[in-house]
Amino acid sequence: MKHTDVAIIGGGLAGSTAAAMLGRAGIAAILVDPHVVYPPDFRIEKLAGPAQLGRFRATGLADSVLRKATPSGQNWIARFGYVLDKGPSEQYGLLYDLLVNALRDEIPPGVERIVAKAVAVTASEDRQRIVLSNDQTISARLVVLANGLNVGLRHGLGIVRRIESAAHSISIGFDIAPRGRAGFPFPAMTYFQERARARIPYISLFPLRDRMRANLFAYREVDDPWLRAIRRTPVEALDAVLPGFRRVAGDYAISGEVKVRPADLAVSSGHQQPGLVLVGDAFRTTCPVTGTGSDKVFTDVERLCNVYIPQWLASQGMGEAKIAAFYADPLKQACDAWSMRKAWQFKSVSIGTGPYWLAQRWARFGVSFGRGLKHRLAGADAPAGAHSSSSSSSSSLSSSA
Repeated sequence: MKHTDVAIIGGGLAGSTAAAMLGRAGIAAILVDPHVVYPPDFRIEKLAGPAQLGRFRATGLADSVLRKATPSGQNWIARFGYVLDKGPSEQYGLLYDLLVNALRDEIPPGVERIVAKAVAVTASEDRQRIVLSNDQTISARLVVLANGLNVGLRHGLGIVRRIESAAHSISIGFDIAPRGRAGFPFPAMTYFQERARARIPYISLFPLRDRMRANLFAYREVDDPWLRAIRRTPVEALDAVLPGFRRVAGDYAISGEVKVRPADLAVSSGHQQPGLVLVGDAFRTTCPVTGTGSDKVFTDVERLCNVYIPQWLASQGMGEAKIAAFYADPLKQACDAWSMRKAWQFKSVSIGTGPYWLAQRWARFGVSFGRGLKHRLAGADAPAGAHSSSSSSSSSLSSSA
């Protein structure tokens, strides 16, 4: 049996960040994940905006990780075939597996990494017992469950995942390239919906190394025929829902695999147990359209590793009262509530058909137009590398303005 202070189950964004932070703090930890190298996974593809990047930097890991990403200092905002704004934006393109593996590179040698799955956890107010798929056993004072959407282990602990909105949104990712030209006229762009009935809130284009990446979002049923069309004939399907997009982007081609991922809004119950804490999607999911998934992960892990774990380990026991303090943390609760509000509000303002929602869409159009006018009256487009509150916030996959 291996003994440690903290056992982290799951080596994705939350688990790898936690392992790196605890290792840097000199806290004994073991990271359990079945992958030696994290495999490709269609999730986060961009980090953006001062708020989200500020949360990332609070972990102490951002600067070294972001050196491996593709930066963009300006983001165009467009709608109805017209460019409304060319605003400053601090954003970084980085595929999810590259992001996670970059974080793993920051894990100090003192953190042991075990390539296996956790198959059972027994929790108590003193030490926790974790049984692994390779027949090893770990004894830890605290278990951090960072295994995302994998619910089997949590079910064994009596933790229930309740779906609040099934297939709340659909995320679509693909590579896009200009036809007959060396490049697109924009460094990065967010193109917003043209009509509510298309149920497409926006598409985000951003550089990813030597190519342009596109993240398109939809509020549609998983069996919608349009989702089959976007896989088979993506250019035609995109033109059908955003006819003005071509006016800004010019002629274009879509290459490679078109990836499609539905996202549920779900929350855990029965999670407040001694010796066990849930972070990231293991606790609560959010909507990729709104750009809050990474914010929640970085907030959860930063509060847990910088504040609560050092406090908990300083005294005997790991009772439920200790664990409850993390879930009651004001910054965590505020971030959770904000992400859920945005999930519902963004969907309503994107597909609502009443006069109120129509007015909301035009108001947002007016804000973007006014911001662009302000930039033009200032004399020039914002310089690359400038930072502004007008920069887009990152979603679980890309950004929304």
